[in-house]
Amino acid sequence: MGITARGAWESVRRHSRVIGKDVDTDELTAAGVGDMSGDVFGNGMLLSPHIKLVAAFDHRDVFLDPNPDPATSFAERQRLFELPRSSWADYDTALLSRGGGVHPRSSKSIPITDEVRHALDLSEGVTELRPDELLTSILCAPVDLLWNGGIGTYVKASSESHEAVGDRANDAIRVDAHQLRCRIVGEGGNLGLTQLARVEYALAGGLIYTDAIDNSAGVDCSDHEVNIKIALAQLVADGVLTEIQRNELLVEMTDEVAELVLDDNRAQTLALMIARTQSRSMVNVHARYLDVLEAAGHLDRALEDLPNDKQIAERQSAGSGLRAPEFAVMIASTKNVDIAEILATDLPDDPVLVADLLGYFPSALREQHPSVLLNHRLRREIITTDLVNNMVNLAGISFDHRMSEQSGASVADVTRAFLASREIVRFRELWADVEALGSSIDLETQISLFLDVRRMAERVTTWLLRRRPAPLDISAAINDFGEGFAALAESLDDMVDGRADQDIERLCEEREAAGVPGELARRSAKWPWLHTSLDVIEVARREGSDVLETGVAYWAVFEAFDIGWLWDGIGNLPRSDRWQTQARASLRDDLMTVLADLTGTVIRTAGGSPLEWIKANEAAVSRVMDMETEIRRAEAFDLTTLSVALRQLRNLTVTATGWLCEPIRCALLV
Repeated sequence: MGITARGAWESVRRHSRVIGKDVDTDELTAAGVGDMSGDVFGNGMLLSPHIKLVAAFDHRDVFLDPNPDPATSFAERQRLFELPRSSWADYDTALLSRGGGVHPRSSKSIPITDEVRHALDLSEGVTELRPDELLTSILCAPVDLLWNGGIGTYVKASSESHEAVGDRANDAIRVDAHQLRCRIVGEGGNLGLTQLARVEYALAGGLIYTDAIDNSAGVDCSDHEVNIKIALAQLVADGVLTEIQRNELLVEMTDEVAELVLDDNRAQTLALMIARTQSRSMVNVHARYLDVLEAAGHLDRALEDLPNDKQIAERQSAGSGLRAPEFAVMIASTKNVDIAEILATDLPDDPVLVADLLGYFPSALREQHPSVLLNHRLRREIITTDLVNNMVNLAGISFDHRMSEQSGASVADVTRAFLASREIVRFRELWADVEALGSSIDLETQISLFLDVRRMAERVTTWLLRRRPAPLDISAAINDFGEGFAALAESLDDMVDGRADQDIERLCEEREAAGVPGELARRSAKWPWLHTSLDVIEVARREGSDVLETGVAYWAVFEAFDIGWLWDGIGNLPRSDRWQTQARASLRDDLMTVLADLTGTVIRTAGGSPLEWIKANEAAVSRVMDMETEIRRAEAFDLTTLSVALRQLRNLTVTATGWLCEPIRCALLV
């Protein structure tokens, strides 16, 4: 299947987007460790016909092709891959570009042509090098990609000694991470770089994850294989399949299993890429999360080569944050912790997760033999692992930590709310729509789309955690809100006016100008506002009104009471630490509650017309608006002034027939 190399190539694909290249269409210069007979190196160097492999080495030979023709070299690499026990010595040197050659590592010295000197950016006057010197130069080649498919540790951090690396065989050729001049490192092989080397390289701008991330497809495929064979063994034992039929079915499912595995790779590397883009803006969140993981004994920063609080503060001062190799460690710890906590609850037994269980397996098995999957002896473990992967990959590495921090909910309760929000907002489907855009739009625009989908689902999750008792009835929440949410999402354009309408139109135009297809641009422009739908649905249920009519009233109230300035003011509050973040979130939640209560009051007492209600309560509204006008004269808003403004707005929800209750009247007079 070549699944390990294919999984590592998905990492390369992600990194290539960052440097503005599409590995399926653009040329990618490469240097590597390995040869075409190697599983990871050989399969990897056949995953694109546009690779220009300028140099490589294994334990026997050094391969040099300073200016390769992609098509010619690809065909020759294919021939070597299919040749049993091949080596670089079997390469047809007549196909090499001018100045190229294949040389045994046992040579005392290797001639360096002008073309090789240029390709490896060696000093003028270099005409020969010892093999170890040449191998070091290949590791430091100025190429797009360094593809490691070899055995050994070839790169260390400048702060590490060769003795600390523990690979004496490669001491003579090992380089420090700051010497690398490639733009991307693909780690098909294990332990090619130390963790500190990865971080040093990433801090200097290099694109890299870890060998565990790049190689995860091999492990994932083995897990799928074991779980599938357990199910097939049961079918054979029950007489449903013969051994021959079982083997035929295994072969039939191979390609689909590979795609299921690669989908996991794509999702995980995307989560890491997004985390990297947020490393600076969310550095305080990430630092707190590291503290939580370490305090709970889930990781050891020193052992995992993760930065301490002082080092994070220094990076923050320099305008930086955690790097992708560090996020790779965090994502693994997060998934392990979440799996363990969820398995200890009854969440994996919830019927709503049956679809997730079946979706883990290839279609032939789930369509022809669903009962054996529903009774799989590792059913709970499969469900939990798949669920956690899905949640962390979609919602982000620190998602459950942030949700728990805001609500005090357990991991299992956060996951229940996530599951409900996932289905209510169609999180996976919208995410896939954005992912399908590929390189047709610039990466910054695509990530902004991903983040808008994520925020919408996160706000729905937060709403459910705060407004529904734990443990959440997932199916009931989906039934209560799913249909109404879809209807409101479809009709929002016809409901909003003024501030919200202008914001949606502006964002839609920006995204269309950036190349987002019109229909998706229009839908995505509404995502920042759609979390309000749960309040609309709740008000409609409480007041016994139609959901769409309630939506019209809700947005009419929003505009009539000029809530947009308060909405923006809260959104612009600082969140540089935990307490500011929580205060901001609480204030936003209070504003949403007041807006919903006002809508209910207007529906109940004024037929859904805020203008009629304002007219009937003119004196009270005038007093509140006068105070808010005074607050808005300030050049900037802070938590105190916005809290006062929100309190005045809340006072209107207790207004009855134009008069405020006496305590609030007195408060206003004061």
